[in-house]
Amino acid sequence: MPRAKPKVARIPLPKAPTGIQGLDEVTGGGLPRGRVTLVCGSAGSGKSLLAMEFLVHGAVRYGEPGVCMDFEETEEKLTANVASLGFDLRELTKRKKLLVDYVFVDRSQIAEAGEFNLDGLFIRLDHAVKTIKAKRVVLDSIEALFIGIPDEAILRAELQRLFRWLEEHKLTAIVNGEAGIHTLTRHGLEEYVADCVISLDHRVTEQISTRRLRVVKYRGTSHGTDEYPFLIDEDGLSVVPITSLALTHKALMDRIATGIPALDEMMEGKGFFRGSSVLVTGTAGTGKSSVAANFCAAACARGELCLYFTFEESPSQILRNMRSVGLDLDRWVKKDLLHFQAMRPTSTGLEGHLAAIHKLIARLRPSIVVIDPITNLISSTGTYDVKSMLVRLVDFLKVEQITSMFTNLTFAGDPQERTAAAVSSLMDTWIVLRDSKPNGRPRRELYVLKSRGMAHSREARELIVSKKGLELGLVLRDHPPASRVEAPGVVAAPK
Repeated sequence: MPRAKPKVARIPLPKAPTGIQGLDEVTGGGLPRGRVTLVCGSAGSGKSLLAMEFLVHGAVRYGEPGVCMDFEETEEKLTANVASLGFDLRELTKRKKLLVDYVFVDRSQIAEAGEFNLDGLFIRLDHAVKTIKAKRVVLDSIEALFIGIPDEAILRAELQRLFRWLEEHKLTAIVNGEAGIHTLTRHGLEEYVADCVISLDHRVTEQISTRRLRVVKYRGTSHGTDEYPFLIDEDGLSVVPITSLALTHKALMDRIATGIPALDEMMEGKGFFRGSSVLVTGTAGTGKSSVAANFCAAACARGELCLYFTFEESPSQILRNMRSVGLDLDRWVKKDLLHFQAMRPTSTGLEGHLAAIHKLIARLRPSIVVIDPITNLISSTGTYDVKSMLVRLVDFLKVEQITSMFTNLTFAGDPQERTAAAVSSLMDTWIVLRDSKPNGRPRRELYVLKSRGMAHSREARELIVSKKGLELGLVLRDHPPASRVEAPGVVAAPK
């Protein structure tokens, strides 16, 4: 009979929260308390900003004073650089919440001899820590400190001394390091000594830049291991963690109107499930944006906040165009219930768009989100990248119980299934719009291809667009109901 394993109490690793949106979620609570974290990356990747946010948030939010020992920028220059983010380093310094110490390292005075050591640095750092009773320390950057020391044995010994000194004094520290060619850092040693290593990457693909963060290692605890997009804007640094892969979000039972009464009737007379994802596809001019606008107007009439992301038209153009179909969206904008966010698809990469969408949703907390259209995002990259982004976005919206609508442009002669093959499986409801010319008379048609969890009509109806708004005509009997044909691929880029 096998012997039972003795129960061992699980003691979680103490962590110091960074206060950086998303990073604490990725690391499971923050950086290892009383240990050293190495942040490495190329020039302009955001190392110094991450470190300064760690210090400022620690001092302001968590009552942990911090010391920044900078070997590259003076106190005046560093203060000016972070002032644009709303960080007042001078005020924090006056309150003894922060101490910035610039240390100039003269290359010509560094001897390549065995006498090199960090005793002077330890004295200076110890004084700074005791002056404000610091709990956090940042060293920026490690290369400037060890520049001109080619002896690897000396370098490794002094690195170990430095990291050990910080840990013996129970300081939660960030040490910044420059990326090497084939190693995480220029010397290739720091990553083996540090308990936690975070790599920042700023890559450019087809002239579009994307910033990504990866936790390379984190001793003593589990952590996210993927690459996570992050933004640097006027509010500082924010990380977008990949949302839950366990599919544990709650499915809501209440229903919300589509904004088109006849379309509600096609879905048991109740409309969409709240928190569901809706895909609207169709050729140019079939009324995709009008359907989305009606959905938003109905939500605003219920007093719900809507966030409309547009990748083709300006907000002013959308407001003007919707007046022609009987929609006055201006009043909802004035009542602060409808918010537009216009972005060029090429302004950043897919991960950058995802990060921007996450951040705005977290700030406004809308009930309804519209993405109009996803076609331009599809045309600027591959199928896998688009689906990966939308999986994360749809999952995030469902976890937040936000009802979402995505529009997508199809082209004449292409099956609608082929157009949205990359994303259709993510959607709970799929509405198809199309043009037809029975007896030479052009008309718009609408039908519901699928709608999970409810009985729904799949019979095609004429979509009537006029100054009175959007209406559905009688069921069309001049052709059979559309059948679903699976076809791989993705729509080509619009001209």
